[in-house]
Amino acid sequence: MPHVPMEELLARVEADGTGLGAMNVIALEHAEAIVAGAEAARRPVVLQISENTIQYHGSIAPLALACLRIAEESSAPVSVHLDHATDQSLVRRAVDLGIGSVMFDASRLPHDDNVGETAAMALWCHERGASIEAELGEVGGKDGVHAPGVRTKPVEAARFVETTAVDSLAVAVGSSHAMETRDARLDEPLIREIAADVPVPLVLHGSSGVPDDGLQAAVAAGMRKINIATHLNLQMTQAVLEAITTGRRGDPRGYLGAGRTAVADEVERLLRLLAAPSTAPEASLQSSDAS
Repeated sequence: MPHVPMEELLARVEADGTGLGAMNVIALEHAEAIVAGAEAARRPVVLQISENTIQYHGSIAPLALACLRIAEESSAPVSVHLDHATDQSLVRRAVDLGIGSVMFDASRLPHDDNVGETAAMALWCHERGASIEAELGEVGGKDGVHAPGVRTKPVEAARFVETTAVDSLAVAVGSSHAMETRDARLDEPLIREIAADVPVPLVLHGSSGVPDDGLQAAVAAGMRKINIATHLNLQMTQAVLEAITTGRRGDPRGYLGAGRTAVADEVERLLRLLAAPSTAPEASLQSSDAS
């Protein structure tokens, strides 16, 4: 089916109270696996390409155009998204290539500069039919350091959205980027408070560190876009290592294929999880031993 706009996918999950899985792509196998998982789960999904990944490849076009084509050929609703772009020229290049959703991340700037640059970028995107996500204050762990004290204030979030006119907002509620353990505890009452005050969909970054019941409870509290990267990378790495150890090493298709299958299976499971009712206590989000 045609590439589906981000705002349409977010409207769908907002209407039914579920979560939209947004999975990061590093290599072609990631994109293929993520879409295969979405097709198996019969759920929408987002293919995300980060600024770091673009720097790794040296150019945005090859991977971005591949993701757009994979999205077009999928039987599942798929949106392609530029993730954590700090470079305004990269945002413009992405939109010019046909990516209709971007995250412009000016969160490390002083607050007034973040507001001004984000508002200008939002105006530019909207004039070209693209949607924009932003971040108010840096979500913990961007440099691999867990920062559980980082929190978004609901009043500031509402004011930021009103001033910048962004279409979705990443908020800090206890998660942290690049976590390799799933033991982050989110602030569910804060999520509910922000969701009540902010008129656009909320985005949870650092979701790899959140256990299954925490993800479900976050969705129930009002989170709509759930970003997952590190967790899937760990799944792929483990499968590749096992395939290399036990199988033939001369053909990369053997171990890359194993990694792709592992990611597809986990994406299917996670997308079903994000669409399922929460069974977590409403008072707090507890870690799950099974996760």
